[in-house]
Amino acid sequence: MILNTTEYVKFFRQSSPYIHAHRGKTFVMMLSGETVDHPNLPHIIHDIALLSSLGVRLVLVHGARPQIDERIRSRELERVFHNDVRVTDKAALECVKDAVGSLRLKLEAQLSTGLVNSPMYGSRIRVVSGNYVTAQPLGVVDGIDYLHSGEVRRIDAKGISRQLDEGNVVLLSCIGLSSTAEIFNLPVESVAHQTAQELKAEKLIMFSANKGLFNAEGELTRSIRPLEARHKLLPCQDAEGRRLLMAALEAGQGGVMRTHIISHEDDGSLLVELFTRDGAGTLLTLDRYEEMRTASIEDVGGILELIRPLEEKGILVRRSRKQIEREIGLFSVIVRDGMIIGCAALHLFKDGHSGELACIVVHPDYRRSDRGDVLLEQIESRAREEGISRLFVLTTRTSHWFAERGFEQVMVTDLPQDRQNSYPVARASKVLMKTLDE
Repeated sequence: MILNTTEYVKFFRQSSPYIHAHRGKTFVMMLSGETVDHPNLPHIIHDIALLSSLGVRLVLVHGARPQIDERIRSRELERVFHNDVRVTDKAALECVKDAVGSLRLKLEAQLSTGLVNSPMYGSRIRVVSGNYVTAQPLGVVDGIDYLHSGEVRRIDAKGISRQLDEGNVVLLSCIGLSSTAEIFNLPVESVAHQTAQELKAEKLIMFSANKGLFNAEGELTRSIRPLEARHKLLPCQDAEGRRLLMAALEAGQGGVMRTHIISHEDDGSLLVELFTRDGAGTLLTLDRYEEMRTASIEDVGGILELIRPLEEKGILVRRSRKQIEREIGLFSVIVRDGMIIGCAALHLFKDGHSGELACIVVHPDYRRSDRGDVLLEQIESRAREEGISRLFVLTTRTSHWFAERGFEQVMVTDLPQDRQNSYPVARASKVLMKTLDE
């Protein structure tokens, strides 16, 4: 994607709230073996370096599934899996150690790049690895002895945090050590989500061969809450998708507020996901990423910013900050990741059964959606609660939109008397009305 100067400046300015929000936060990032082998890895490393330079505390966890498989095939050993978990015998464990050691060195080398003509120039990333993951044997399940395949027993959160405090990037692998000096092969997803839980990380970010998680209709799911994801998305995922989704659900249960699943094939997907409102992949969030609510005094600035362009075009009547402040309780807003992307107000008339829908606006980036209808439904619901049976709207440019939603054009004299007295004659607004059912 090539941006012109205006687009670049706009993007950079819009990313500034995220730069401030991410500084000093801890992100755990999972790089699967497929990710480390992909040609896009250098670009991912460049973006990781950028995050580090912006003050993000980073823990990288890498896997090695395809590299282990390659070594097992080259040594003519048998690949054994049960319930999508590798059974690691002594010979396979040697392949695990060989693959993991090679990948760790590869990642450390990539993170140490500092060529003048590369994005890594001047980054000076210090990478630290160590025995931060304690493991125990998985044992016998369904009569199958998993041998040297294990599960995470403990994450040395204090040790990792000390390194992060020093400004280091911590690199973990899919291997864990036991108190008896044994080595265990671990699922990388498990190491990643348990590390995120123990560190109380702000985010868990996992790279995938896909753009994210897709629903049963084949559509990319941009944002979803964990409980909904378990019911709607889990049944339609492939093996990788199931592993990532289950890790995300476990992370959520452990208190990680946001888990991102993004593509390792798309250049820049990490930056798009973290520094734009719509992101690049799938976000599983425990908080309300987008919500509809009654406006508060803190929303005045956001409402003014949203409606100002339409006021300047003459589509909306100009409102002052003081007027918005006085009427703030009349507004409903849609808030997406801290930004107001939609608003509408309900004014009540003295006759007790009439109201006016005013200042209904949706941000230009979100108009190709149903958010206008959502705002209208919210205002109609509030009107019914107030005993309103007639809902008016005055418009100069959008009468067709309202007509498609049940409004009919009426005369100015059909307005309640107090609104007739303040009707803007110079604007010659059309008056539309909708009768609300009980």
